[in-house]
Amino acid sequence: MGRPPKELTPDRSARDLFGAKVRRHREAKGMTLEYLASRLTISKSHLARVELAEHMPPPELPAMLDDLFAAEGIFTELYALCKREAHPDKYRRRMELESRAVVIREFSPQVVPGLLQTEAYARAQFLMHDPKASAERVEELWTLRMSRQALLLATPRPDYSVILDEAVLRRSYGPPEVMAEQLSKLLDLALTPTSFVQVLPFSHGGHALAGGSLALWTLDSGEAVAYEESISTGTLIEEKTSVLGRIRAYDLLSASALSPVESADLIRSVLEGLPA
Repeated sequence: MGRPPKELTPDRSARDLFGAKVRRHREAKGMTLEYLASRLTISKSHLARVELAEHMPPPELPAMLDDLFAAEGIFTELYALCKREAHPDKYRRRMELESRAVVIREFSPQVVPGLLQTEAYARAQFLMHDPKASAERVEELWTLRMSRQALLLATPRPDYSVILDEAVLRRSYGPPEVMAEQLSKLLDLALTPTSFVQVLPFSHGGHALAGGSLALWTLDSGEAVAYEESISTGTLIEEKTSVLGRIRAYDLLSASALSPVESADLIRSVLEGLPA
């Protein structure tokens, strides 16, 4: 005789409520975990952890559940709350504003920005930052990263541009095959109808944004917002004069960086120089 299912606590958090709703709808339809997992093309163990609120739901799951259970958007709405809860209070405003951006411009001096990272590169970065992180924690971080990346696949897609310091291309995270996949993704985005990539070469020397990464968002309201980030801190800048100062510094850096075509050539050169 099988063990009874673990009792859920839907009043604890949005993630717990999401899991409880999954179980409630599944059982109402007479579905086993294994059967529902097969319908959703997700592993049984992963789905079980979602029900138990041990894992953040993957970003594609809510829409599939709404469709399968004719849930009228309940899981999509709950997932939005789950995402807000998953981030510390100081980052929730940042995530809210980024999700409203119709134009996104970023500068990154050290690593590929999260919106552009491949799964393997992101996981390598997570473990570099915290070598003691459990497999469950790394999985959760990647799921959150994927939920942010969905921004660039929205309809309509935001216009996205990024300036990468040359160091981003040459500083490896993970083995060569991980960097090869990541550099290939950058090449795919180098110049498209909604994105372009510029590289700031070492030869440029110093500049006004050398202290950390910068994101500039033009919101759906037309308002411009800036976000600066260092190793362990982030600062949201909404005061107009300060934001305009960051935009000016970014524009100057963009004018000094390689063109998208030249940047693609450099990325390709670094990719071809990776060890076999």
